[in-house]
Amino acid sequence: MSDGTRPAAWRDGHSDGSGSLYAGRPEPVDQADYPTLTYEVTGRVARLTFNRPAQGNAITNDTPLDLAHAVERADLDPRVHVILLSGRGKGFCGGYDLSVYAESAFASDGADGSAGTVVDPVVQARNHDPDGTWDPMVDYAMMSRFNRGFSSLLHADKPTVAKLHGFAVAGGSDIALFADQIICADDTRIGYPPTRVWGVPAAGMWAHRLGDARAKRLLLTGDSLTGRQAAEWGLAVESVPADQLDSATEDLVGRIAQMPLNQLMMVKLALNSVLLAQGVATSGMVSTVFDGVSRHTREGYAFQQRAATVGFREAVRERDEPFGDAKPRASR
Repeated sequence: MSDGTRPAAWRDGHSDGSGSLYAGRPEPVDQADYPTLTYEVTGRVARLTFNRPAQGNAITNDTPLDLAHAVERADLDPRVHVILLSGRGKGFCGGYDLSVYAESAFASDGADGSAGTVVDPVVQARNHDPDGTWDPMVDYAMMSRFNRGFSSLLHADKPTVAKLHGFAVAGGSDIALFADQIICADDTRIGYPPTRVWGVPAAGMWAHRLGDARAKRLLLTGDSLTGRQAAEWGLAVESVPADQLDSATEDLVGRIAQMPLNQLMMVKLALNSVLLAQGVATSGMVSTVFDGVSRHTREGYAFQQRAATVGFREAVRERDEPFGDAKPRASR
């Protein structure tokens, strides 16, 4: 305990000094590689970075497990004051790797340990067969597993910041909206286009983050926001030109990191109590069920079968073309 003779002793870290609870104990691991992301501690910041740039950091079965484990690792490290999540490559996260599900008939060799489980692609293929019987709870068990992993950002004791660039769409927006703070580049694309067919945002966070009317404005059209619009609407706390994103993010997490850790934890827990009282868990449950339903309607089956016939990218282009935001047709 400080005797009052040192200026600003309250800025000491939890593991600093001989009077710390952690004095003389080994330091936790400060670097780790996961199948879908990397983990690194620098100073008081834990940096979690999606690391599948060639695939647009698309979500796989490993993603929720990797994210939850890395968040817990940071949560338990007394040196860490703030958790920063970002993505390598051209964007933050482009959503689920749906080429596996919609285009390839859920094909997989089970090498990821999923064989014989509820996330086994063969099991999910059978549950998505238009000629078969759909078990909604098998669907729910799969999707709620992803939500639990992603929501570790919200339920972490320490503040979490999502740094967005390029794109944070579909399931990528589910992840970002669980973070306590979003900072983004002006030209970032943030949204959930799959509401146009074959999807409902399972995390159920849009209304909690944006309010009812603005959430409906996006989800009733599948339109996306730019980073600049996200800041104007209050979804992001700040948006800056892309070449300034790194420095602006470092300034934000640096300011948070100066705060005493216990203060950060108490403030987050107090504010989260308001958010959770709004019914975040219920929103996620209902939205996850409807996400499953959306893939088992006549329209959902039509999209799935079209993707299997012409490829997922072309099916998405056809989905988005009437709304004016489709990617150009791939050259053949």
